[in-house]
Amino acid sequence: MTGNACDALGGDAALAHDLASPHVTGFLQVQTTTDSRAEAVELGRAAVAARLAACAQVAGPVASTYWWEGEMEQAEEWLVLMKLPADRYADLAALLTRLHSYDEPEIIALPITAGSPSYLGWITDETRRDDAPSRGGGA
Repeated sequence: MTGNACDALGGDAALAHDLASPHVTGFLQVQTTTDSRAEAVELGRAAVAARLAACAQVAGPVASTYWWEGEMEQAEEWLVLMKLPADRYADLAALLTRLHSYDEPEIIALPITAGSPSYLGWITDETRRDDAPSRGGGA
């Protein structure tokens, strides 16, 4: 797989509408996959360094099966999970699209429907200021 971001929610307007639902906290977990651990780590590092995500986790390898250019493919990939306030999604998606090696990278956002107030506050703090103090949150 290689290219432009795929917005699985049907556009930023749909994302904003979904986040207005009462069961949503206003925070997201965004995920992408790539074919190397090094790229996965770099994508996560870039997102956190730009303060578009409070944290990034890399897991893998994972076995992926998907259709690409009319053929069913199987590959070993690495999963990157990032936590962020929903209003940072568009900027994060743009960063991932720009840096990703795939022509059509997986960039999907899942709403965080609940979380400890202190952890969610830490996510906000770490994505708002360059000099944000750490609450000792963690990934």
